[in-house]
Formats: sequence, C-alpha cells, structure tokens
Amino acid sequence: MGCRVWLRLMSAALCLLCWLAGQPALASDYPPPLSYSNAELKGKDFSGQTLRAAEFSNANLERANFSGADLRGAIFSGSVATDTNFQGADFSTGMLDTATFTRANLKDAILADTILFRARFEETDIAGADFSGALLDGAQVRRLCAIATGTNPKTGVDTRDSLGCR
Repeated sequence: MGCRVWLRLMSAALCLLCWLAGQPALASDYPPPLSYSNAELKGKDFSGQTLRAAEFSNANLERANFSGADLRGAIFSGSVATDTNFQGADFSTGMLDTATFTRANLKDAILADTILFRARFEETDIAGADFSGALLDGAQVRRLCAIATGTNPKTGVDTRDSLGCR
C-alpha cells in the first residue's frame, strides 16, 4: 500500500474518531433504572431523592417518605401506599395505575401527564396537587373533585382546574 493511501486511511480514521467523540452516548451507556418492584419498602426514606424512571410496581410503600422526590417517569403500578408521604413529589409522566393511596399525602405533588387509571384514593390529601393532563377514570375525577383544594406552589395550577372540576 502506498504512503498516500495509508495517510488517507489514517486521516479518515482520525476524522471518524473525532466525530464519534462529539456524539451523545448510546442508551446502553446509561445505567438501567432503579427497580424496587415487588419490594417491601415499609418506612423507607426516599425524601428529596432523584428516582427518575424508577420502578416501584407492586411494592409495599406503607409509611415510606417520598417528600420532594423527583419521580418523573417512575412506575408505581399496583403498589400500596398507606400513610405514605409524597408531599411535593414530581410524578410527571409516571404510571400510577391500580395503585392504592390510603391516607397518603399528595399535597403539592405534581401528577402532570401521569397514568392513574384504576388508582384508588382513600382519605388522601390532594390539596395543591397538579393533575394537568393526567389520565383518570371518570369516577376518580368525581371523587377527587369532591375534595380538591389549593394551588400547586411550583406550577401555579389550581387543583380543581387540573382535574377539570365543574
């Protein structure tokens, strides 16, 4: 191979390496989301933590503390949250379908664009919660509208308005 051909190949390889160095990392370069599915998390403290896209499906969250946590995109499908503190947590774009919130504190939580089908809210504090764009069953909306008060301090959205209450 001639010297010119070799130099061109090396130059092309160097250009390719420089181009690759400027590209975003591949999805496989990121760690997988945290999984707490089917876990016993009674009384655990997750307050203020970043738990984006974490999985909490079918978990026991009794008396756990998620106050101020970043839970965007997290999955809580089928979980039980009895006496659980979610005050000020951000659940945006998450999945909370078939979850049970009994005496849970969702005060000032952000539930924008979350999936909440068949989730149960029993004696749950939703004052100041933002449900903008959330997917809820009609019966859920009626029950939540009966107790909805306040305005979310981060989004400025009225809880009743976010639920579409009349």
